[in-house]
Amino acid sequence: MDRVRRWRTGWAFPTILLCVYGFFSSVKPIEPFLISYMTGPDKNLTMEQVANQIFPVWTYSYLAVLLPVFLLTDWLRYKPVIVFQCLALFATTAMLIWARGVGAMQAMQFCYGVATACEVAYFSYVYSVVELKFYLRATSFCRSAQLVGYTLGSVAGQVLLSLRLMTYHYMLVFTLALISLALLAAVLLPMPAASMFFHRRASDSEDTGQNTTGGDDGRAEVTQTKRHEGQEDTEQRSGTLTEETGCREAVLKLWLDFLSCFSSSKMLIWSVWWALATCGYNQTVNYVQALWETVEPSRNDTLYNGGVEAVSNLFGAVAAYGVGFSRVDWSHWGELALGSLSALSSAALYVMVFVSNIWVCYGGYVVFKSLYMLLITIAMFQIAAGLSVERYALVFGVNTFSALVLQTVLTSIVVDSRGLGLDVTTQFIIYASYFCFIALIFFVRGVYTLYQKHTKTLCAKHTHTHTHTDTHTHTLSVKL
Repeated sequence: MDRVRRWRTGWAFPTILLCVYGFFSSVKPIEPFLISYMTGPDKNLTMEQVANQIFPVWTYSYLAVLLPVFLLTDWLRYKPVIVFQCLALFATTAMLIWARGVGAMQAMQFCYGVATACEVAYFSYVYSVVELKFYLRATSFCRSAQLVGYTLGSVAGQVLLSLRLMTYHYMLVFTLALISLALLAAVLLPMPAASMFFHRRASDSEDTGQNTTGGDDGRAEVTQTKRHEGQEDTEQRSGTLTEETGCREAVLKLWLDFLSCFSSSKMLIWSVWWALATCGYNQTVNYVQALWETVEPSRNDTLYNGGVEAVSNLFGAVAAYGVGFSRVDWSHWGELALGSLSALSSAALYVMVFVSNIWVCYGGYVVFKSLYMLLITIAMFQIAAGLSVERYALVFGVNTFSALVLQTVLTSIVVDSRGLGLDVTTQFIIYASYFCFIALIFFVRGVYTLYQKHTKTLCAKHTHTHTHTDTHTHTLSVKL
């Protein structure tokens, strides 16, 4: 029994449950074919309704709930938010099956936006129940479980559709069953005793209510009596004040950490790229199915969206994994790499738009997604170096929020029917130009940084040579 108890309270048990949850909640066979499903006979929606009226709701709802969810996640200590995320995913899938009409699909997108915002609880939970020495291992396991779930979901959707083993309807019913297993794993997760900001672990100096000053017995007895008499009168007020003080201290700590993190120019540069690129990446991934549908209208025997998503996930994972073995000094060459590879991403999007071939579109998407996974891994590594877990979570949240603000502006202007409401081809021309703009900024910045470092190196060498010459001349003078 003791061995079982130690295993349940160690790092392995919650990590395994979290991996199970991450895997089953990520297997979504319908996702690569969502637009085909919604514009088909099941929902009978038009492409304009899906792209310009329904999909923008996800961006708006994600932005609206991200900040409250970020604070509630820490205050509620992660587990309730994970359970709520699973319920939101269940509601999203259920509405995809049984709801009809533009309004119902907009409500479905709102639920999915809430579920996406709750993603912050998934990895934050690990840091509250796992010891510091197991952080990297637990995080890698959880991330791998998610990636395997996404990949297997895409492959399963492709196989089921191509071999006509399941219709879209039964694929969604199958997804509901998988989400139910994820919900069971979420319910079984142990409740953390502490969190990063609002429920920090008690310090050793906390008042225990005992007299330890070694004073006289009479005085000690009077003190204990007074405490006992006043305890009932002040219990509720004390609890309220403690909670309010804790909230104020947590918010103040967040603000001070924010100022400390972003006062670094290096941190600011990598974070700016993260926010800009993630905005463009999310827009591309969200609407790429609409582009594929425009290039070649879907038929079950020629639709390979699931296979392409699986291949792009695999290539992206390989690219991200390969970064760990590279010996490139990213602090020196990183900005130039951001500019150059962002230019390749822009080129891939331009090719997808102007070459009206579905296989070229598929290939461009794989290249684009792999490049983003490569660069975001480098950015995360550069940002995380030297940061504590709390500050990394804060920077991650700020960057995600900034990207979402930019994405909301872009969506409201370019995509939303109440804005310009552009067709999907024109949208992708704008996204390609957007990455071209990012590439120009960081390429120029990278060249300028290298020039500055080269100039400093030359100045240092000149100063060293001049000092050495003066020393040698002084030595000769002394000898003479």
